[in-house]
Amino acid sequence: MGKYYIRIPRVYDILSKHYSLNISNMEAKEVTIYSTPTCHFCQAAKAFFKENNIEYTDYNVAEDADKRNEMVEKSGQMGVPVIVIGEQIIVGFDEDKVKEILGM
Repeated sequence: MGKYYIRIPRVYDILSKHYSLNISNMEAKEVTIYSTPTCHFCQAAKAFFKENNIEYTDYNVAEDADKRNEMVEKSGQMGVPVIVIGEQIIVGFDEDKVKEILGM
């Protein structure tokens, strides 16, 4: 009796066919947010990251003077949030820009 093989489609094949996903654009990039506890836009950015399962590092610049100085060196200002994705810096929470940089 001969052997029979069943081709099982890869998850990528299924997803890209049905959802027009371009998974190759979704590179893993380090995400950092410099924030304060009372900043509404900081909270919105962190909620966006959580909802989209994006891992990020959060620095509370209200309490951490070293990270506050680091944020000012990177962005040139004191406003929060400052979001760093890979080598790109976003001052404020611009969801469309975050999606663009992350390839979403």
